[in-house]
Amino acid sequence: MSLSLRAAPFPDTMAIAADPARLETPRLIALNSSLAGDLDLPPDWLAGPDGVAFLAGQALPDGIRPVAQAYAGHQFGQFVPQLGDGRAHLLGVVTDMSGQTRDIQLKGSGPTPFSRRGDGLAALGPVLREYLVSEGMAALGVPTTRSLAALLTGERVWRDTPQPGAILVRVATSHLRVGTFQYFAARENREALDFLSALAIERHYPDAADTAHPVRTLYEKVVNAQADLVAQWMSLGFVHGVMNTDNMALSGETIDYGPCAFLDVYRPDTVFSAIDRDGRYRFENQPRMAGWNLARLAETLLPLIDSDEDRALSWAQTALSGFGPAYEAHYLARMRRKLGLQLSEEADMALVSDLLAMMTRRELDYTLTFRRLSNGLSLTEGETDDGEENWIARWKARQARESRSRDDQLASMRETNPAIIPRNHRIAQAIAAAEQGDYSPFRTLLTHIATPFRDDPDYATPPMPAERVTTTYCGT
Repeated sequence: MSLSLRAAPFPDTMAIAADPARLETPRLIALNSSLAGDLDLPPDWLAGPDGVAFLAGQALPDGIRPVAQAYAGHQFGQFVPQLGDGRAHLLGVVTDMSGQTRDIQLKGSGPTPFSRRGDGLAALGPVLREYLVSEGMAALGVPTTRSLAALLTGERVWRDTPQPGAILVRVATSHLRVGTFQYFAARENREALDFLSALAIERHYPDAADTAHPVRTLYEKVVNAQADLVAQWMSLGFVHGVMNTDNMALSGETIDYGPCAFLDVYRPDTVFSAIDRDGRYRFENQPRMAGWNLARLAETLLPLIDSDEDRALSWAQTALSGFGPAYEAHYLARMRRKLGLQLSEEADMALVSDLLAMMTRRELDYTLTFRRLSNGLSLTEGETDDGEENWIARWKARQARESRSRDDQLASMRETNPAIIPRNHRIAQAIAAAEQGDYSPFRTLLTHIATPFRDDPDYATPPMPAERVTTTYCGT
C-alpha cells in the first residue's frame, strides 16, 4: 500500500538516522481509528499485519529512514548540553486532512545514539498512561500530542521488575522543543538556529513570515501559546510533572506525559512526580516555570533577534514580560467560563480566588466541585457552612449581572467543566489489569474520557481514600 509518509526534514547535524529495535511479534493493543482517518491512514490497513509492522517501525516505505532528534535541556534547573531522543524514533511526516503537517514518532522503540546507556525501551504502564491522558486532554480541547496506537513488543523490559514491553505511536505538529534550540545555541550554530526558527514559523506560525521581524514575532507567539496552554492546565487541575525545557514544545502542545496527573482534592502545592523532590513543578508553580523556560528560549534566539546584543536583550526582556499578563488574562477568561460568566468585572479574580481557598480549606475535589456548580448544586452533598453560603450568594449576584439567563449560564458551564477526567486511580487500575493481560478496563476508560462533559456517576466520582494515587513515575 502507498503511504503519504515523507522523510523528516532535518539535516544530519540535527537528527541521526536510527533504526527501531527489531521485533519478532509486535501486537496491536490500541488503535486510534479517528485520528488515523484524520491522517489519511486507513484504519483497517493499520490494524492488519502490514499496518502493525509499519506502526512498530519494522516495515517503512522506500526512502524513509527513521531519525532521532538532537536536543539539550534544563532538567530540574540543571543544564544538560546533550539529551536527544534516547528512546524515540521519528518515522517521518504526513499531511493531515486539514493540510497540517504532523510528525509520526515511536516511543519505546529501542536505543538510539542519544540513549546514554539506557535501553531505549518502554514498559506497558507508561505507554498506556500517555495514551489515556493525551487522548483525554484532546477530548477536553487542550492542545496536545496525540496517541495513534499502542503496541506490545512481545518482549520484557527491566525496571524494578520485569514488565511487558510496549511502544507508543505518537503524533505531533512537530517535536521542536525549547531544548532543541538550546542544543544548537550551546554550540553557537547560527545556521541551525536559523533553520529551526524558519521551520517553527512554517509549521506553527506561518503569518510570522510576513512580518518585519519574523523571529521576534515567532517568540511573541510562542509566549502567548504557552501562556494559554498553562492557563488551560491550571483551569483543569492538570499537573504536568516534568516541565523541563526539553518538555516544552514551540507548538504550544502538551508534550511528554510522564509523571503527569490531575488533581483530586484541590491543593495548590500538589506534587505527583516521584523525582520532583523539591516541588519545582508543583501545581501552583507551573505558570512561573513556563515563564522560566521561555526565558531560556529567548537566550537561544538573541543572535537572531538583533545583531546588537544589548538591543536584542532589551527586546527579549520586554517580550518575556508579556507572559505574566497574557497568562493572567487567559486564566481569568477560562475561570470566568467555568463560572458561567461572559462579561468582565474587576472583582472576578477575587471571586475565583475565594472559591479556590474554600476548596483548599474544605479539601474539596477540584473537578467535581465545578461540575456540581454546573448542575446547580451545592459544593458538596453535606451541609453547607457560612463561607459557602456567602460565596454562593456572591456568585449568583454576579451571574445576575450577565445578559444570559441562569439556565443558559449553567448549560454553558456543563460544556466547560468536565464530569470525567483521566483520574489517577482509574489509570492505575487500567494499567494493573493490562499488565495481567486484561485490556477491558483500559478500553472502557478510554471510551469514557472521550466524552468528558457527560455526567456518569461511575466514572465521575473521586477515588476512595484507599484508591488515591499520590505518586507517579516517569517510567524511563
